[in-house]
Amino acid sequence: MRYFIVWIGAFGLLVGAVPADAGEPSQVLNVWPATAPGEPSGIGEETAVVGRPGEDPPTTRISNVTVPTLSVYRPAEDKANGTAVVICPGGAYSILAWDKEGTEIAEWLNTLGVTGIVLKYRVPRRNGDPKGEPPVAALQDAQRALRLVRSKAAEWKLDPEKIGLMGFSAGGHLAAWTSTNHESLSYPAIDDIDKVGGRPDFTVLIYPAYLVTPELTALTPLIAVNEQTPPAFLAHAYDDGVPADNSVQYFLALKRAKVNAELHIYPSGGHGYGMRPGPHTVSSWPKRLEDWLRTRSWVK
Repeated sequence: MRYFIVWIGAFGLLVGAVPADAGEPSQVLNVWPATAPGEPSGIGEETAVVGRPGEDPPTTRISNVTVPTLSVYRPAEDKANGTAVVICPGGAYSILAWDKEGTEIAEWLNTLGVTGIVLKYRVPRRNGDPKGEPPVAALQDAQRALRLVRSKAAEWKLDPEKIGLMGFSAGGHLAAWTSTNHESLSYPAIDDIDKVGGRPDFTVLIYPAYLVTPELTALTPLIAVNEQTPPAFLAHAYDDGVPADNSVQYFLALKRAKVNAELHIYPSGGHGYGMRPGPHTVSSWPKRLEDWLRTRSWVK
């Protein structure tokens, strides 16, 4: 492990550890050309807290995001296949599990020849957000991010028809929300980027949250699956405190809409494991995802 220091606003410095092979993005760019739409003042300084007592390996948790960004991780040139995936880390729309559900995923995608792009979307919820509803600021960031990535396809040597969206937990909700609401913008269009198509070509949902009604028998009205919803891969553990019904109901809605989907429910594993190795068979989901990507020709 190597150690580094992260500034956490008024609380001073925190020393934390990350894996020694943690990489840096080749590029970081702002999602918005100026202030994000409707962004209020008084959110506070962005913070990055590395690890909790006894946590090994540690997770970097980012909060108070007011300037959304895209961190681009490119594969080796001789391996790149033109596919890209925008990654939405989870964190209950309060924080972002930045490495465990973001940068580590991007680096793994690079081994498949896929460009991994981690979205730092706005968290936590703003005071004006309707109670019990997900924050529209996150949807705005994700909708803009997909269009921005597709607008860069030629520059980044990407196939504009092979751009996926992936999310974990709350990020899984955001990925599903974006995938089922791609036909209209949740913010006023500001430039030509907003004229670019915002439909993901495929969606990957790993232990997604907040997709179902309290009865667990149907998707919420915000997640309106239809025949234009992108094909999806879903993975969940049976003993997850965030019920596997979230994945099951999304899968069933896709099936009814005749949209291709693959669902894996593992017997155990809990929640929030990312792709870090563990004792449960749920840790094999990256291999199953790789198989699915190859079967669908997004990975050669």
